[in-house]
Amino acid sequence: MIKLGRITVHRFTEALEPFGIRPRHVAALIELRDRGELTQQSLCGQLHLDPTNLVAILNELEERGFATRRRDPEDRRRHLVEVSKKGIAVLEKVSEVMDGVEDDLLDGLEPAEREQLEGFLTSIWERSGGYEALSQVAAESDDKAA
Repeated sequence: MIKLGRITVHRFTEALEPFGIRPRHVAALIELRDRGELTQQSLCGQLHLDPTNLVAILNELEERGFATRRRDPEDRRRHLVEVSKKGIAVLEKVSEVMDGVEDDLLDGLEPAEREQLEGFLTSIWERSGGYEALSQVAAESDDKAA
């Protein structure tokens, strides 16, 4: 599973490179597109990332013009984050590329087999703890790195 995960991330990363974007950027932009403007803290929770890692992602998205960050007028300690028009446009472009990578990875599987695989992966995800477990692993990794 680790090897397949590495191959998958590598293929997505390569496919996104011409757009100047990485999978972690896409995840943040999708969250912002789907949920609308969020506080930086809320986005951090939705993505299950350490705040320091999210700041780096947001800095890169702002530099490319894909997202904007501003102070919350109701609480100056908080930042509000929003996907830009340019960010939405890049998501539209990369979604086709990402679908292509997924199709390549699943090439040779019949639709019923793809559905069965999705069911198996969802089951493994849920039994392993899902997002709660992911958050815990991310926190532990950050603690070890510090």
